Amino acid sequence: MASESITSDWVTPSTRPELIESLVSGVDRYNPSNVSILEDYLYHQIRSQEYDCLANLAILKLYQFNPDLYNPDVVINILVKALTSSPFPDFNLCISLLDDRPQTSHLDEPDPLPQLLPTLTTLHSLLHQCRFPAFWALYQSDELQPLRDNYTVEVVGFEDSVREVAVRAVQSAFTRITSTRVSSYLNLPEGSELEEYISKFGWTLDSASGVVSIPPNVNNKIESTVVQENIQLPQLAKIIGHTAVTV
Repeated sequence: MASESITSDWVTPSTRPELIESLVSGVDRYNPSNVSILEDYLYHQIRSQEYDCLANLAILKLYQFNPDLYNPDVVINILVKALTSSPFPDFNLCISLLDDRPQTSHLDEPDPLPQLLPTLTTLHSLLHQCRFPAFWALYQSDELQPLRDNYTVEVVGFEDSVREVAVRAVQSAFTRITSTRVSSYLNLPEGSELEEYISKFGWTLDSASGVVSIPPNVNNKIESTVVQENIQLPQLAKIIGHTAVTV
């Protein structure tokens, strides 16, 4: 039932306005005159911490059909929003619509996407592989300052969204984990700031041992499995008889 709820929220987010629903679900999805409405909706998502993958994919599809509409800043913002959907495939779905790179002769400035796309892909891979310390190291590097200054700084709650990816991974894999490790995953200093953050998820920190305890859930709950064979005597006789014949 939980997976059905997640799928439903992905297809039709509760925050999606009626106008966007009509554009995404109807024939107007491919009407180029509506691209500005969808772009405005993307920037609403950026300012409000909302997310609507299907609406953003509709923008990329319109760019495919209408290369003169292509806006690299919009594409980069779509990819940045999709980054934190990991482990869901949103980022790869977006990338799949960029294979046919549109003509950029109508742009007033050089296209920043070719330079940033490999970096965004690497960041996505690190998140997908749960290599969170490596993600933070790359994201905070001098090399990625243009990405931070021009894009992610505008995305409200971007770093917390990354932390939520790490939280989902930790909740799925651990019942106990050191606070030092959690600190490196969340890019938060050990101490009151880390303890306050993890308490929102019902995690508890033992200050003496430095161990964080995570409540059991369907993913991290370890249960032993007993396998019991139930073979009747007539069935066993058939197996032995068949073996004797073949030998």
